[in-house]
Amino acid sequence: MRILLTNDDGINAPGLQSLERIARALTDDVWICAPEYEQSGASRALTLADPIRVRKLDPRRFAVEGTPTDCVMMAVQQLIEGAKPDLVLSGVNRGQNIAEDVTLSGTVAGAIEGMALGIPSIALSQSMNYFHDEIVAHWETAEAFAPGIIQRLLEVGWPADVVMNVNFPALAPESVKAVEVTRQGFRDGHMRHMDKRTDLRGRDYYWMGFTAKASQPAEGTDLRAIYEGRISVTPLHIDLTHYETAHALKGVLGGAPPRKVGA
Repeated sequence: MRILLTNDDGINAPGLQSLERIARALTDDVWICAPEYEQSGASRALTLADPIRVRKLDPRRFAVEGTPTDCVMMAVQQLIEGAKPDLVLSGVNRGQNIAEDVTLSGTVAGAIEGMALGIPSIALSQSMNYFHDEIVAHWETAEAFAPGIIQRLLEVGWPADVVMNVNFPALAPESVKAVEVTRQGFRDGHMRHMDKRTDLRGRDYYWMGFTAKASQPAEGTDLRAIYEGRISVTPLHIDLTHYETAHALKGVLGGAPPRKVGA
């Protein structure tokens, strides 16, 4: 099995080192193509207005001056010699990618690009309760459980238009309670805010921040699973159509009733 690894935290991120250990528990045929610099929050951005430069670190390891989407496309179309990958793994992200965050996540986007290129793809994230620089994520938790989860997912399979989003709780391996297949949740409060500051020359600037306010998520959601110490496995796809509204509008604006893919 040939596996391509990417991430959004950058080529030198500890989570990518963790992901490589996970991948090598499954195969020796591992390729790595990750951003030269951190691309957190890049979502599915493409680099269109600048050239994309690649630094070859060894025969199967590349750093790309671009986004996770750039990296996966570059690896599959230009850098990997021979057969294309059988699997794309994106992560392991430093911090959870759950709820509405999945639409911002470069980690999830790396998996989505793999899916778009016809390759089964999985995003993996290691949750953290706090994000101070001195706090080390429980990478050992992702490493303990990810190989088995990935192997089982590959055995079962999933639709070609779906990516798997796996989040590990901020716990040591022995404290993890279970694995749960979940749906995407939504927080009941807005977490992001802008902090206005002034530099030493008197000019205003703004810094994006996040509150630490906890939600009250419903049962069965990725949020609830992570809050309660379970590994969350969420099948995601990029059909953003709201079918109930589309169906209602057909009666006003016309057109055939919409149907979900596969329905």
